[in-house]
Amino acid sequence: MSTASEVIAGQGRVRRAQQFLADNPVVVLVVVLVALLVITDLVNRHQSGEPFVTWKQLSTTLLVAAPLGLLAAGQNLVMLTGGVDLSIAYIATAAAYVTAWQGDAGTTSAILLGLGAGAVIGLVNGIGVAVFRVNPLIMTLGVGSVLFGLLSIYAAKAFKKTIPDLVSSLGTERFFGYIPVNLLLWAPVAAAIILGLRYMGYGRMLYAVGDNPSASRLAGVRIWQVLILGYVLCGLLAAMGGMLLLGFVGNPDLGLATPYLLPSVAAVVIGGTSILGGFGGYGGTILGALILTVLTSLLNVLNGPEWVKQVLYGSLIIVFTAIYARASASD
Repeated sequence: MSTASEVIAGQGRVRRAQQFLADNPVVVLVVVLVALLVITDLVNRHQSGEPFVTWKQLSTTLLVAAPLGLLAAGQNLVMLTGGVDLSIAYIATAAAYVTAWQGDAGTTSAILLGLGAGAVIGLVNGIGVAVFRVNPLIMTLGVGSVLFGLLSIYAAKAFKKTIPDLVSSLGTERFFGYIPVNLLLWAPVAAAIILGLRYMGYGRMLYAVGDNPSASRLAGVRIWQVLILGYVLCGLLAAMGGMLLLGFVGNPDLGLATPYLLPSVAAVVIGGTSILGGFGGYGGTILGALILTVLTSLLNVLNGPEWVKQVLYGSLIIVFTAIYARASASD
């Protein structure tokens, strides 16, 4: 009898832990982030004798996390509607190429054209998903393949590439030696998304469409407009992330943003946004992006190969999705 009681008590503790993670993802993710920082610091001290947790290193973590944070922001918006964007890495790469190709035309023109390219590609995705009812996975995968093919053709040609100074500054420089300049872009965007999802009508419609599209349609919501705008915003955010990567790397490349596709999804899922839509927020996604960035630093300290990183990203998506799904099912 006592054994059965202990089993029941243990199951109860597990369910409570799952529920706490689902109800308070930000609190739990902060604990995970701090734990990863401590582990990385201990490993780095053991490997090189130098601490990892310094103001300089924390600044570098923010600098590196910003492009992922922006790509994950776009992914976050479309995942709230129950969709996903598998072309997001290619949108970022395309925006980087357009910005570099137009660099001689002036900083303003280059940046606006880069953002415009992201918005147009997002519009194509949105029309395919919302108007022609193509599955988001298929639509964005197809658009991504087309983009990669077009970029492969034009990247082989002898275009002059000039990176605007503002883009370079956003990608690499810091204020006072510690504060990344790219926070001037990421912080306002993050604040706008968090506040917009909480207080704006469009933010509430994103949740409604993702939670119950049929009820939203009966309530008078024009779902196709909500979806199209979501994918356009995703394209814009991906273009911003691509520009930060361009400034950081210093040269556009076909594989510029490819490594960010899976992490952009992982950051959103880790942050507590449901892959089925209707639940989540950008605050958790920011922490998810920081966790993945620190995890990458830990693997670099350990000289871990790229395949280990991909296995960890995929495993994190599966584990966190299962935890959130079980906690939601128990409500």
